[in-house]
Amino acid sequence: MPFGNTHNKYKLNYKPEEEYPDLSKHNNHMAKVLTPDLYKKLRDKETPSGFTLDDVIQTGVDNPGHPFIMTVGCVAGDEESYVVFKDLFDPIIQDRHGGYKPTDKHKTDLNHENLKGGDDLDPNYVLSSRVRTGRSIKGYTLPPHCSRGERRAVEKLSVEALNSLTGEFKGKYYPLKSMTEQEQQQLIDDHFLFDKPVSPLLLASDISRPGSAMVLAESGAEMSPCDGEVLWPRDRMHNDNKSFLVWVNEEDHLRVISMEKGGNMKEVFRRFCVGLQKIEEIFKKAGHPFMWNEHLGYVLTCPSNLGTGLRGGVHVKLAHLSKHPKFEEILSRLRLQKRGTGGVDTAAVGSVFDVSNADRLGSSEVEQVQLVVDGVKLMVEMEKKLEKGQSIDDMIPAQK
Repeated sequence: MPFGNTHNKYKLNYKPEEEYPDLSKHNNHMAKVLTPDLYKKLRDKETPSGFTLDDVIQTGVDNPGHPFIMTVGCVAGDEESYVVFKDLFDPIIQDRHGGYKPTDKHKTDLNHENLKGGDDLDPNYVLSSRVRTGRSIKGYTLPPHCSRGERRAVEKLSVEALNSLTGEFKGKYYPLKSMTEQEQQQLIDDHFLFDKPVSPLLLASDISRPGSAMVLAESGAEMSPCDGEVLWPRDRMHNDNKSFLVWVNEEDHLRVISMEKGGNMKEVFRRFCVGLQKIEEIFKKAGHPFMWNEHLGYVLTCPSNLGTGLRGGVHVKLAHLSKHPKFEEILSRLRLQKRGTGGVDTAAVGSVFDVSNADRLGSSEVEQVQLVVDGVKLMVEMEKKLEKGQSIDDMIPAQK
């Protein structure tokens, strides 16, 4: 219920223990942290825009858990949520991001020249490369809380910014409300257009509301609410060669993606950094910089994406390595994660996995993509040895 707190004040007529949600069967980070005492302490608080504790936790209350991953179980409704409800968010962030403390400071590095290598990943194994992130626009509430008017204001500002891009980033903006059948079909053929999502995690967080009609995504988009990639922008833009995409008004105000076929992660990351910084500069000039602070880095809707918000991934064939008894351990040591190419709910197809960085907060964009580049290169070398029937015991990496 954006902007209306009468419902929250009415709840104060009841004792905290009468309003405290039943979390006895839940398996998410929020449920681990939220005690009756903490609920009592925070339940009457609200952010300046009116986001309440029950708004924060609704998605985690409605969805006890996930069959493959431990979800976060909460969302922010505005930039101030992380301050007003820090007693809840801080331990969740620390738990979700490997011990990241409330006193820690995040590093940002979008200088693509600092990435070493990445242009030599074997295309016989690495089928495609992609880097994505989200951005929140200062001055507006976040998608779980924003009104229709705010969504339209975000759209208008974004259209003006994106339409001013030139050179390799010049492209076309596709508002869903005015898209022709031919354009829709072309986007479907390109695997950029999907149906409206039905994910209960995102529906419960009130992100999917009128104005968000369909999902627009690149091939292989994930289906992991709040921990990944189920996203349904109202509108989208891509450059002319469809290697740089921006989604508007989905899980975050903006989702920026750079991608291409093959294993040239260096070029994908260059395009990502340059394009993202161009977009940010335009928003700054318009008086709406991106939400950022030295502790959380870039502020996004889901705590899982704080920091860089970056997911750098490749689709890579690992037919032999994926059957090795130490495959999971190798991934963990390299600080990487694997998914099926259709998302966390899917299995690998033809031994092709979506492998990406596991970290978001506490290390920089360059460092996270470097882990992907170095780790995938090592795993491809392991795969080649296993194809020849050779041992890889001497190649097992130390913990990164």
